Amino acid sequence: MKLGWRMVRKLRIVNARNGTFFNARFFSDSTTQLPLASMTVDPSSNTTKTNNNNNKNSTSSSLKHLELAKFAAIADSWFVIHFYYLFSVISNFSSSSFQLRHVWSLCISSCMVRWDSEGPFKPLHVMNPTRLAFIRSTLCRHFGKDPNCAKPFEGLNIVDVGCGGGILSEPLARMGATVTGVDAVDKNIKIACLHAGSDPETSTIEYCCTTAEKLVEEQRRFDAVIALEVIEHVADPAEFCKSLAALTVEGGANVISTINRSMRAYATAIVAAEYILRWLPKGTHEWSSFLTPEELVLILQRSSIDVKEMAGFVYNPLTGRWSLSDDIGVNFIAFGTKNTH
Repeated sequence: MKLGWRMVRKLRIVNARNGTFFNARFFSDSTTQLPLASMTVDPSSNTTKTNNNNNKNSTSSSLKHLELAKFAAIADSWFVIHFYYLFSVISNFSSSSFQLRHVWSLCISSCMVRWDSEGPFKPLHVMNPTRLAFIRSTLCRHFGKDPNCAKPFEGLNIVDVGCGGGILSEPLARMGATVTGVDAVDKNIKIACLHAGSDPETSTIEYCCTTAEKLVEEQRRFDAVIALEVIEHVADPAEFCKSLAALTVEGGANVISTINRSMRAYATAIVAAEYILRWLPKGTHEWSSFLTPEELVLILQRSSIDVKEMAGFVYNPLTGRWSLSDDIGVNFIAFGTKNTH
């Protein structure tokens, strides 16, 4: 079956194992359009739970060591410190080391360390509200939650695999979820902890420098498992999806986003984004590592996850914003549920 870039209403995938057909609803088939998640920060001086598991440098077969090194090299770009204000505060104190350390602690507690939305991770910052709109819609529908309430994810235990600096984990926590954020890059976890600690609503996030496979070994289970823009960076997508499924309770939810292995994706996500517009560092993506929607659905099916809904992300250069669409020719996101046995 050939899946083009034009808008379609149904995605029919043949299950290679049993020959049965599978229907995946697109986002435009949903009956409600939901508001974007709130990104408001309430500065405070709380601390964030963190767990390094004493195995933070260990990796499993699904990880690419070169990918880890690549993202570790740009990890410091997650945040920016307001140095002008910092020095203006320091100038009011003497130069003793004790007072300088005290000023630094005040700066951290006052949320002077903020995400750098103009750095190498700018595309994720810009896309984040649209990703959250899809997640809020699908999870509320699946778990029978009210999408219009302040904390629609209250009572849900969610893991954010490949959390980076925490730009997805934090709004999930503000929507009431009990959130665990995991990343294999130690710098990312430290930055995520630093930023989340400035907000009492996000200070409860459990950040771990570990992998999905390690969480499986620890027999951790979650109501929803989310992995956005991660699967194209792993060595073995099939094994990675098996780990995601193992982390999901029966009847739980999975949300995965990635980039389609299409020529249009090569032109826009690599040539344009990395080499012309410089939105991303050169070499961020490898076209051969992308998955088509058909391939992702089949991989998830073999991991006991049935894809129920799929949507594409479309960028409007005039407004500088992303929106959800049935166009899955480049960036797309899938929602699935784990089979009950």
